[in-house]
Amino acid sequence: MEPIDSPAVRALVHRLLAQRDASTRPLVVALDGRSGVGKSSVAAALAVALDGSVLDGDSFFAGGVAVRSDAPEQLAADCIDWRRLRPVLEVVRQGREARYHAFDWKAFNGNLEPSPTVCVPKRVVIVDGVYSARPELADLVDVRVLLRVSDAVRIERLHAREGALGPWELQWHRAEAWYFQNVAPAEGFDVVIDAA
Repeated sequence: MEPIDSPAVRALVHRLLAQRDASTRPLVVALDGRSGVGKSSVAAALAVALDGSVLDGDSFFAGGVAVRSDAPEQLAADCIDWRRLRPVLEVVRQGREARYHAFDWKAFNGNLEPSPTVCVPKRVVIVDGVYSARPELADLVDVRVLLRVSDAVRIERLHAREGALGPWELQWHRAEAWYFQNVAPAEGFDVVIDAA
């Protein structure tokens, strides 16, 4: 099933269209949720439906490539560099093109990509990624959306996408669980979508 075929996602599209049309600047949407819930698929579908652009939150990964012994709350604080993401959001909210260096997932050595990534602002900018609705970005986000699926579905998707989940992946899963329990509980979101 395509993500946009969900009644909940269609309702979200209608809501965002109304907010977009009432705004004089780009509408920023944080699409948050645990790994494997389908954020990227929904973000891509929303971008098509809303003629929007997608800003990949994973580009701002800052947690390092090693398995760490930190507590989940420290991992959650370190995972996405909101201090680097914040100026990008400030620029796109002004309707200007933003440039940044994304985490180099191919090299996976802790460095950023040498060539800049460009985010071209459209009337809607969707920040796709876990931690996108963190409180430090709240003043730059217009709509906070939480996407959820059952843990069984989520883990099945992650195994299909990544193969085995080792200690490195599992440390970030613990951090996500802590974040959604303590920092970004469901009741703090504008929209919660339970996907299939």
